[in-house]
Amino acid sequence: MPDASDVTAAVLDDMREEGDELDLLVAGLSAQEWAAPTPAEGWTVAHQIAHLNWTDEVALVAATEPDAFAAEVEKALAAPETFVGEAAQEAVTALTPEALLVEWREGRARLQEALRAAPAGAKLPWYGPPMSVASMGTARLMETWAHGQDIADALGVTRKPTARLRHVARIGVRARDYAYLVRGLRPPGEQFRVELRSEDGESVVYGPEDAVQRVTGPLLDFCLLVTQRAHRDDLAVEAVGADAGRWLDIAQAFAGPAGPGRPRKDDR
Repeated sequence: MPDASDVTAAVLDDMREEGDELDLLVAGLSAQEWAAPTPAEGWTVAHQIAHLNWTDEVALVAATEPDAFAAEVEKALAAPETFVGEAAQEAVTALTPEALLVEWREGRARLQEALRAAPAGAKLPWYGPPMSVASMGTARLMETWAHGQDIADALGVTRKPTARLRHVARIGVRARDYAYLVRGLRPPGEQFRVELRSEDGESVVYGPEDAVQRVTGPLLDFCLLVTQRAHRDDLAVEAVGADAGRWLDIAQAFAGPAGPGRPRKDDR
């Protein structure tokens, strides 16, 4: 069984690679492309990068100044529906795309350094339950991939799925109960079986083999579902069992209020 420190290092390697891949996508954009609208209402490509930059900054505070992070939580509680968008808008207003890109790159590097320097077994505060360093790295990778998908959609780019998607799927599965609780619903008591297929034919599996409630489908589609980057009806993710079907309607891999999701393609 791999050592915990090796697992954490591998997650942080993947987190860095996800950021570097998105960096390549936006590095050569024109001013017009930075201002292109994305599927997130009111958000341009610049807003997406500004949000990732801001989230990296607060993650750095959580990793290096946990007591100070309490102030960030208070800001979120004071304006739970708007604080994320306001932070992105503030950065877009204050910075040129070139300056924003530099800030994001420097912030990613600082966060990598801080997470790798964190003590073994450290628990970092966050907007939900405290997280291990590996879980924080997984969350940052997931969000980078999800907002990168918004950017790719805005630019008309099709990204090649990578093995890093297994991290996105894992956090989506682990966040199952949170998706219920954030909506004031009681999570199911039983575990679900989740069986996903990667682009290269490999299986990614979670949950007991004999579970009655089951979810199957392509790994990419499941990741698009739990990050709410596509509507369930536009994806090849299938459920067996009423509880599994209900979960697919509300699944979200991210912390914070219940996401509105995306409309069906036919409704856009």
